[in-house]
Amino acid sequence: MLHVFVLGEWQPVEYGKKKLKYLPYNHQHEYFFLVGPPLLIPLYFQYQIIMSMIVHKHWVDLAWAISYYARFFVTYIPFYGVLGAILFLNFIRFLESHWFVWVTQMNHIVMDIDREPYRDWFSTQLAATCNVEQSFFNDWFSGHLNFQIEHHLFPTMPRHNFHKVAPLVRSLCAKHGIPYQEKPLLRALQDIIRSLKKSGELWLDAYLHK
Repeated sequence: MLHVFVLGEWQPVEYGKKKLKYLPYNHQHEYFFLVGPPLLIPLYFQYQIIMSMIVHKHWVDLAWAISYYARFFVTYIPFYGVLGAILFLNFIRFLESHWFVWVTQMNHIVMDIDREPYRDWFSTQLAATCNVEQSFFNDWFSGHLNFQIEHHLFPTMPRHNFHKVAPLVRSLCAKHGIPYQEKPLLRALQDIIRSLKKSGELWLDAYLHK
């Protein structure tokens, strides 16, 4: 979603200095609720995926994608009608989009994602993401992606096993003095908005004064 948000500490200042104002970024923590969670998957992802397959001429992939929609509507139109099936599909995407945005961004958008200084691979993963405290609800709600650090370090590991390696990763970080960041779920969700607000203020200051 290029130009919709400015993130971190470097990008907002650069946009401000260049007098770039695609949107009023000082209000991005407010319009995030309108264009982020509700629209990412139902609108942006669907458009991007279809257009990418067309542009790159991935016709087999496009055929499979179209077959999904054909099967969906063949299944649900008899129950809900054409309009009802369309509304049902978009309602599913709407719920999925809210879950996806909040769960993925609570581990990423608040982290150090600007110009990366040179770091070893392990340290880079720890700087770019954080964990959310383990609990039965947090594990279920996030699909075990509350162990986002372990997910970055072991991307092919089944997610329900992350809690087994987390103590080992934590001890390795302590041994080498690498911060292992973990926070409560509510704070992690609130930090998304705080981060957007802070970045928006940096943009406005640079836009007006630099």
